[in-house]
Amino acid sequence: MADHSFDPTRTGLLIVDLQNDFLHPDGAYARGNQKSADIAALPARVLPVANALRQKGGWIVSTQFTLVPGKGGEPFISPHLKQIRPFLTKGDFAPGSWGHALVDELQPADLSVEKVAYSAFYMTRLEWVLRKAGIETLMVCGIVTNGGVASTVRDAHVRDFSTFVLSDGCAAFSAETHERAMGDLSTVAKTMTCSEAAALISGA
Repeated sequence: MADHSFDPTRTGLLIVDLQNDFLHPDGAYARGNQKSADIAALPARVLPVANALRQKGGWIVSTQFTLVPGKGGEPFISPHLKQIRPFLTKGDFAPGSWGHALVDELQPADLSVEKVAYSAFYMTRLEWVLRKAGIETLMVCGIVTNGGVASTVRDAHVRDFSTFVLSDGCAAFSAETHERAMGDLSTVAKTMTCSEAAALISGA
């Protein structure tokens, strides 16, 4: 989609997994000593984009990584995730919990979608609600660049959404991993900084 046809009312800021359990000092990942200054900085970088889009009638869409509780509230955790994040336990990323929620700085979201895997499109209602809302363009941010962001962007691409990735609105647990993933994603999406995205929205 060319910039001259950019319509903020048909644009969604797709916030991938910026949740308390990932980012907050009292969240699950901090308890497991999985912290990153780059990840912690994301809400403040993304907020001007969210505010610009709100002012122009666009959509804030939050995906929430979810550990679905089974019997006794014990979560279903994929074997690969249990292996790399053994600290995850009952109550973490549980639907409706504080840890599951979008971080306060970026609240409120217009649309929220629970996800159980890397891609926010996998076995979710995301595409359905995007189509119902008339969203044609996605500005994707969040974590991690090489995981949830990359998988979601590629799935958006094959579904013919016009897709932007906010290069400084995403992060991984290492800068090298982030840069490598951004290079790969530039083949299926346009990339821009948060300040460039806010300017595009405000000037539309």
